[in-house]
Amino acid sequence: MRPLAGKNALITGSVRGLGLAAAHRFAAAGCNLVLSGFDGSGDIASLRREIEDGYGVRTIYDAADLRRHQEIERMVSAGVAAFNSIDIVVNNAVVRHTAPVESFGISEWDDGIAVNLSAAFHTIRLTVPGMKQRGWGRIINVSSIYGLRGAANRVNYVTSKTALIGLTRAVALETVTHGITCNAICPGTTETPVHEATVLASMAKGLSREESERQLLAGKQPTGKLISADDVAALMVFLCGPESGSINGSILPVDGGWSGM
Repeated sequence: MRPLAGKNALITGSVRGLGLAAAHRFAAAGCNLVLSGFDGSGDIASLRREIEDGYGVRTIYDAADLRRHQEIERMVSAGVAAFNSIDIVVNNAVVRHTAPVESFGISEWDDGIAVNLSAAFHTIRLTVPGMKQRGWGRIINVSSIYGLRGAANRVNYVTSKTALIGLTRAVALETVTHGITCNAICPGTTETPVHEATVLASMAKGLSREESERQLLAGKQPTGKLISADDVAALMVFLCGPESGSINGSILPVDGGWSGM
């Protein structure tokens, strides 16, 4: 029941939210992990012990600043040094900035493009040669419902998440004869610390949790419920498993029907 036993996965943005759910799922499937991300309130050592003791895998943590390609190169090198290979890449790290296009800050634009898009390019270019050499690899780019739809005051997020879909399709075609797949998933509004904070703020005003989620998702996610981070992570693991080798270059919504509206 450990379909990825012996594989090594690099998951960006993996110390909280969706990335952390993915870390647990991949560890349960047997993967050693390169963890990355920033969380000032977290205890990385405790997180690593929890994963290693709970699943019997190995982990390393790298605090690479994903805005800097040199630090991404160091992170990938550290993963290869620790585990001999990186077989699976999950590009999950994200930053969000909101403002109308005419007042969107230049530094915020550059920040979002670097973390949400360029970092994925760098992890892919650095790991694909080893995947080709071994004849096997899996790449998952975490796009968003906003890679499929527009949204006001989120020009950077929409642009970067849409571009990730193009990157996915191009890489899938380039690597298709090497035993590598590259797919994108497009979650809707998912259980993350950011969305949880919004729900809790509404609950503090007297709304029930169900009412708070429905208010947050009004006019968007038809279910009126947050997407389970664990469900999204389970799809990631499936895309790396033995039954999914023919799924390649696919863009897979996980949005409670939102993209069908």
